[in-house]
Amino acid sequence: MPDLLRRRIAASLALAPAAPLALGAPSPIGGAVTDVRKHGARGNGVADDTRAFQAAIDSLPPSGGTVQVPPGDYLIDPVVGVKLRSRMHLAMSPGTRLLAKPNAAERAYVLNATHVSDTTISGGRIIGERSRHKGKTGEWGHGLMIRAAERVNVRDIHISHCWGDGISIGGAKVGAKIMPSRDITIERVSCADNRRQGLTIGRSRGVRVFDSEFIDTGGTLPSAGIDVEPDQGDIADDVLIARCTVSGNQGPGIQLYKRVSDATVRDCLIEHNRGHGILTLGASDCRIENNRIRENVLGGVGVRPGTRGLVIARNEFDDNGPAATAPDGKRRGGKRHVVIGEKTERISVEADNRYLD
Repeated sequence: MPDLLRRRIAASLALAPAAPLALGAPSPIGGAVTDVRKHGARGNGVADDTRAFQAAIDSLPPSGGTVQVPPGDYLIDPVVGVKLRSRMHLAMSPGTRLLAKPNAAERAYVLNATHVSDTTISGGRIIGERSRHKGKTGEWGHGLMIRAAERVNVRDIHISHCWGDGISIGGAKVGAKIMPSRDITIERVSCADNRRQGLTIGRSRGVRVFDSEFIDTGGTLPSAGIDVEPDQGDIADDVLIARCTVSGNQGPGIQLYKRVSDATVRDCLIEHNRGHGILTLGASDCRIENNRIRENVLGGVGVRPGTRGLVIARNEFDDNGPAATAPDGKRRGGKRHVVIGEKTERISVEADNRYLD
């Protein structure tokens, strides 16, 4: 884990700890424990361990339990993927690495958490295959896919080099309906050098992202650190992004894009992104507050058509805007800390924002 992220985590307190279970209530995750090595996983980076992981998960009783992953390099075929289940904890050690097997598929996922509830994924690393990908099309080669899931916690994991997103959250069909994901928590996670997004938040209700970093995304649009962008026909509602570092992405740092409501970006460091630090388009009733937003190429906060009810308060802005670098190393051009476009409504830029240049 990078030193910057470690320092930020150590310096901060938990913003919204999970509510305790009622007295006497059983844990939603069962007490059974197994180990992927007992089911044939080799962890040598050569043997395909996908089936061994699945066998370990499938061996858990209906009440669920914990699947332990000792240190090692585990080759996983994303075309098959490891399908998680409800009431389970995939507990990877700090020395665990899940290595995505090179493939040509447009859609492939190392870990797949679809139609699950009360599921935890923690520890270790997922390393994608973007530099060895065999195809040229598609943008959905994700490290972790979460779809139509409830009460999923992802923590203390590093996800990098994916053909698509580090993590993608969204909806999936349940019968004739498409159901959103609900009550998803991402904490102390690092997503770095992924091709499309560090984190996508699609059809969802109640997503919390704490103490994490989303850096150096790029390769196909929109190349955002975090993209909150539900598919047409549904919304992303009640999203909180707090105490995160979003830096060095080829697109916007954070994008709130259409059909997004009640989203808050708070206490984050948002810097060195080639797009806007934060871009809103068609979002409603959102807040951007108490962030450090600096040296983003297109501007600090870009407010595009359809944005309604946005509050921008207590942020610190420094050296944002389109500017060429001159031979003397100095930046040229005007500063664009907050840029409000046409066809927006109820945009409040509070007087307590600070501008350092």
